Amino acid sequence: MRYSAASAQQLAGEEAGFKGRVHSLDAFRGTVMTLMLAEVMHLSSMGRAFPESAFWKWVSFHTSHVPWQGCSLHDLIQPGFSFLVGAALPFSIASRKARGQSFGRMLAHAAWRALVLIFLGIFLRSLGKPQTNFTFEDTLTQIGLGYLFLFLLGFASARVQVAALAAILVGYWAAFALYPAPGPSFDYPSVGVPQGWEHLYTGFQSHWNKNSNLAWAFDVWFLNLFPREKPFLFNGGGYATLSFIPTLGTMLLGLLAGEWLRTNRTEAAKLRGLLIAGAACVAAGLLWQASGLCPIVKRIWTPAFTLYSGGLVLLMLSGFYALIEWKGRKSWTFPLMVVGANSITAYIMSWTMESFFLQALDRHLGTAFFGVFGPEYERLLKGFAVLLIFWSILLWMYRRKIFLRI
Repeated sequence: MRYSAASAQQLAGEEAGFKGRVHSLDAFRGTVMTLMLAEVMHLSSMGRAFPESAFWKWVSFHTSHVPWQGCSLHDLIQPGFSFLVGAALPFSIASRKARGQSFGRMLAHAAWRALVLIFLGIFLRSLGKPQTNFTFEDTLTQIGLGYLFLFLLGFASARVQVAALAAILVGYWAAFALYPAPGPSFDYPSVGVPQGWEHLYTGFQSHWNKNSNLAWAFDVWFLNLFPREKPFLFNGGGYATLSFIPTLGTMLLGLLAGEWLRTNRTEAAKLRGLLIAGAACVAAGLLWQASGLCPIVKRIWTPAFTLYSGGLVLLMLSGFYALIEWKGRKSWTFPLMVVGANSITAYIMSWTMESFFLQALDRHLGTAFFGVFGPEYERLLKGFAVLLIFWSILLWMYRRKIFLRI
């Protein structure tokens, strides 16, 4: 990793490696990272604090992961981040070509970036552990595992990229479908799933049940190849290493979108294309689920989830593109640009600095300061204060043109 000082024109996305800004991509990146940083406010707990409030129930749903099938706004943070990695790549490649970089040099940098992302994810997941926690479901690690493939596909034609996306989705679906489904006597409690858990499937969809599927079986073998405190039996959330394969599909959707935005078409035509693609992906994901062939499950990143979440991300990006590029309204995006300019920094801060600042606030202001509106709001207000501190640090870096890059 390294940091650099950049010109004002390069600000928000140079950390993603490209010039010729598409302002809406930068603003959208800032939005995704702000949603991630906002976890410090623990908004998901407000529904329990106010069980009669429809508003807080709605907020709680969209600031937490769904138990298995379905999708909340919170479930779109990782797909949004992964999508934007793909969307940035065409601009990065074009910028590096313009600077005269050879393919070999770009390939070496892509390999280095992939390795750093993988090991940075492992490092962050190991915080507070007695030894290295070799796990590969972290957002950065998942992106790193697929990044080199994404880079190579960035030099292929759109037809090849679409074919690769189709092969990933169909191949990953077929692998799960062909792996033996858990039978009625499967011991779910032994893999952390209560017997009769309400989110278990029956019939063909049971191939995608929690901790009894192909990805779980792979991890029982793969993760036990590494030194561990105790043998790996299951992931409590059902997350899996192999999800990097459909995550590559999400990044490919971003790659295709980025190349579309680099064309010479009018803003109106580009917006129309984003909207059509987004609606088509959402419809395809819903149809795959409605057919009973593949559920929409983020935790194992099913192909249906890849299409559904990717479509929603495309539609969200369309909204940003319409307002910023099509209508030319950019001034409101400054707070988001501050965050998006240092997305890796923001990610690392969320893992390493949250507890430090929470404890510092208690130490210097006392818990009563944040309980002024009642104990139900104490964590929310304290978290909001930490969020402001994070943003202030990022603003300081932004003003001084300091950007952490991989």
